[in-house]
Amino acid sequence: MDIIKTITDRVQGKALKGEKRSSDWTKVRKKFLVEHPKCFICGSNNKIEVHHKVPFNLAPDLELNPDNLISLCENKKYGINCHLLVGHLGNYKRFNPNIMIDATTWKLKLTGG
Repeated sequence: MDIIKTITDRVQGKALKGEKRSSDWTKVRKKFLVEHPKCFICGSNNKIEVHHKVPFNLAPDLELNPDNLISLCENKKYGINCHLLVGHLGNYKRFNPNIMIDATTWKLKLTGG
């Protein structure tokens, strides 16, 4: 392991590869789903995922912050997987730094509001 990269990543708030989630994540996720039970984009209430706007591995300090969360579905209501398409730009290894702009744009396109 490159010690300089590890120290740099930690100073920038990045989680170490394989770092464990907080023991409070399940509780925070459940509460968020109660408050936001539908997909932000299409309004579906099936196959809802709680998506981190800024991923855990890049900002572990935001893991439990509700302002960093958005409900997105994987049920393909309009033929799209909102979580994969908008949250991860079509590839689960990627993240969308413009998630709220893109999610709002898709919401307007799909539902008119």
